[in-house]
Amino acid sequence: MPDPSIRKTLTVVEEIFHEGGPVAPAPLCRAAVLAVIANPFAGRYEPEIAGFMDDLKPLGLDMAQRLVRALGGDPGVVEGYGKGAIVGTAGELEHGALWHVPGGYAMRDVLGGAKAIVPSTKKVGAAGARLDVPVTHINASYVRGHFDAMVLGLPDAPRADEIVLALVMTTGARIHHRVGGLKASEIKGEDGLR
Repeated sequence: MPDPSIRKTLTVVEEIFHEGGPVAPAPLCRAAVLAVIANPFAGRYEPEIAGFMDDLKPLGLDMAQRLVRALGGDPGVVEGYGKGAIVGTAGELEHGALWHVPGGYAMRDVLGGAKAIVPSTKKVGAAGARLDVPVTHINASYVRGHFDAMVLGLPDAPRADEIVLALVMTTGARIHHRVGGLKASEIKGEDGLR
């Protein structure tokens, strides 16, 4: 397979100071990197597509490194992550699933071997489609205060023959989280869940 053909990228950082309650001592930062690539399978059914995951690995690593830089350069500040893909209308949902391995493992590697599975979402959509990318804690998926999402999209993507690939990292729990459950300070680190 050819290397991914990138039309454009977007990096965005959001700082959240409060959600109507007191101002947090430090803002929650959520960062995302999006890459708009040509879909090499657009317009046809291709039975063998898994090889494209290997071609996406360098892009996943580059995007994960960009996210860490966008959050100040220290991977130690990252506490949450997620990934997603929007496939243009000439593609199929399975083309977005190609992002699971290269996007997820890139973030886990850049963060020093994070243990939790990287939550994900994907859909087929037209230019301007938005995607709610789920976020969980990097080492324990059951840390309820880190259940979050970042809404992402680009006004001109994906075109019918494109895929928008997204990675998200956050620096902490939701501002004012208070619904109980496992706390980050209680993570055992055994299985990526607790």
